[in-house]
Amino acid sequence: MPGRFRSLLAVLIMGLGLLQPSGAQAAPKTATAAVAAMQPGWNLGNTFDATGADETSWGNPRVTRELLAGVRDQGFRSIRIPVTWSQHLGAAPDFTIDPAALARLQEVAGWALDEGLYVMINVHHDSWQWINNMPAAHDAVLAEYTAIWTQVAAAFRDASPRLVLESVNEPQFAAGGDDAALLAELTTSFHRIVRDSGGRNATRLLVLPTLHTSADQVYLDQLAGTVTALHDPFLIATVHYYGYWPFSVNIAGGYRFDATAQQEMLGTFQRVRDTFVARGIPVIIGEYGLLGFDRSTGTIEQGEKLKFFELFGQQARVNQVTTMLWDNGQHLDRSALTWRDPALYDQIRSSWRTRSGTAESDLLFTARSAPIADKTITLNLNGTGFTGLYQGRTALRRGSDYTRSGDQLTLRSGLLKRLLKDRSYGVKSTLSLRFDRGVPWRLDVLSYDTPTVSDSTGTTTGFTVPTAFNGDRLATMTATYADGSYAGPQNWTAYKEYDRSFAPDYTAGTIALTADFFAEVTDAAPVTLTFIFWSGATVTYQVTRAGSTVTGTA
Repeated sequence: MPGRFRSLLAVLIMGLGLLQPSGAQAAPKTATAAVAAMQPGWNLGNTFDATGADETSWGNPRVTRELLAGVRDQGFRSIRIPVTWSQHLGAAPDFTIDPAALARLQEVAGWALDEGLYVMINVHHDSWQWINNMPAAHDAVLAEYTAIWTQVAAAFRDASPRLVLESVNEPQFAAGGDDAALLAELTTSFHRIVRDSGGRNATRLLVLPTLHTSADQVYLDQLAGTVTALHDPFLIATVHYYGYWPFSVNIAGGYRFDATAQQEMLGTFQRVRDTFVARGIPVIIGEYGLLGFDRSTGTIEQGEKLKFFELFGQQARVNQVTTMLWDNGQHLDRSALTWRDPALYDQIRSSWRTRSGTAESDLLFTARSAPIADKTITLNLNGTGFTGLYQGRTALRRGSDYTRSGDQLTLRSGLLKRLLKDRSYGVKSTLSLRFDRGVPWRLDVLSYDTPTVSDSTGTTTGFTVPTAFNGDRLATMTATYADGSYAGPQNWTAYKEYDRSFAPDYTAGTIALTADFFAEVTDAAPVTLTFIFWSGATVTYQVTRAGSTVTGTA
């Protein structure tokens, strides 16, 4: 038969999953089945998306095949490889991609495919570097975007069907244009370029984002309209999820995963399900996590973040959404192939399969200066059954050590006296609340007294509050002027951003106030700080800025 007809027939057969090249693993025959097979996923963040000379320029090690095998062994079935192209492009009009950079990406993607993973590659930070200028430079941006995808589509034309292409990361545009129309134009161009390149690209899975990858209904509806217009069964919708913003960064009093933060998550999943999944359009949450993690995984208190990830995993399962953990190097140690926070990983991994019981807190405080009495905490059973309270491997005695009535767990004073020992400050014992499925809930029993602070002097770039934490832990801080108005950055709220305006150092015995905080403090206007601790204790402190000098008074 004529060569062109044979090629078209082969494309059709491969699209149906009936013909695979030697050594390739067949992909599911529908987009929905493929997306289900991709759960769970992991991001190779701050690597190929780095804007420096190569994949190591943002501090991560060079990718090895061992890393990709390790990711697979951790239970992940897909890997997203974000790619920033701008620093690897030649001049207009060809915008030729550096052959070495493209070959390296092909090598790493090939390793991941050989390890049995699905692989997603995209156009990443280009979105804010130059694509966002499309309202003012429409033709130039479209030409560059077209050149990139023409070359990438050709390079991966015959790759495994488990290679997935994502049009653009977090699309955004400067003022002056119709954002929805611009994104639809990019999406349609991407779709045409890939499909017209032939080979396996004729039926390759393509991932299309909402504007800003937001799950707001208006953006979901815009993308749904574009997907419908394209009439292509191999399309996937994508959004990102970093939680309710005040909780995600610990600002505005959002330091707990409370009802507001929970409802925001539930609403997101419901909108995604109703707009796409219920209509047969599969969805990938291409990035998820907490924004505060970019500064420190301690920005959000451990128990609160575990509750976030527990519910997130459950919602992904019941709504049939595939998720990809954002990891820029802060989670998986890419050299040792170990998790920097094993408890967080255990909770995430468990959430892929089942629910876990939690509690109102993972911290149980008893004041050293007060008599020891019974302590009651509220359990979040999440449909599980409570099976017991343990100290290490030792089961504590129901009745004499603890009692339970519904979701109320009471630790008896006799048990607490044994656990608190000499009553010196800090964690005195760690208990385990076990349930009939999922991971146990860790409960630290602490001895504390109200923290104390001392006078201090310093500068706007180097000021710390001497603090005797006395076994307590800092949850948040407010800042107000004498008239009650709010001081410091984000002056729409009294509660300042953890790790951005202030940060505790328990080893040094200090609370640092940052240059960012003082940059928005009025000169010679005393500011009253209120430090709020996890025990419930509060301590006030006053700081006054005079030029670059800062005076602090307890």
